Amino acid sequence: MQIREIEEKDNQAMEHIIKSSLELFELNIPGTAYFDPQLSRLAQFYKQQPNAKYWVAVNDQDEVVGGVGIAPLGKKSGICELQKLYIAPEAQGIGLSKKLMKVSLDFANEHYTYCYLETLKKLRTANLLYSKLGFQPLEKPLDETEHNACDTWYLKELS
Repeated sequence: MQIREIEEKDNQAMEHIIKSSLELFELNIPGTAYFDPQLSRLAQFYKQQPNAKYWVAVNDQDEVVGGVGIAPLGKKSGICELQKLYIAPEAQGIGLSKKLMKVSLDFANEHYTYCYLETLKKLRTANLLYSKLGFQPLEKPLDETEHNACDTWYLKELS
């Protein structure tokens, strides 16, 4: 597996991974990433934002099997958001999420003081990973978030 920045040729594959992952958990509902307007053009979306990047994991055939992004959280100074961490079923269980998180948090650490994320309680494996990596649970979302279906929020102080 290799992790690299997303390219336009990866957009369709990453959109498919995100949508099919959400469908698997019956989360293809408004207020989740499923309906994000930028989902079909992630490469362009992250390139046009300051201090933002999206990475994909690719297998030996250069096929996208997962991804994660970091972007500023609204107008909040010093806070980024970890976004769209999704792994295709065939690439799960081999530590890929942890590797993607390391790349994204290393980048975040260069530009931000805190990293925020929002998710859902029913995504137990993801929640375990976030806790293991030092994310602290919040009682409510931070302002300026767009995924109102999420019911679990975390914040990590970067060093």
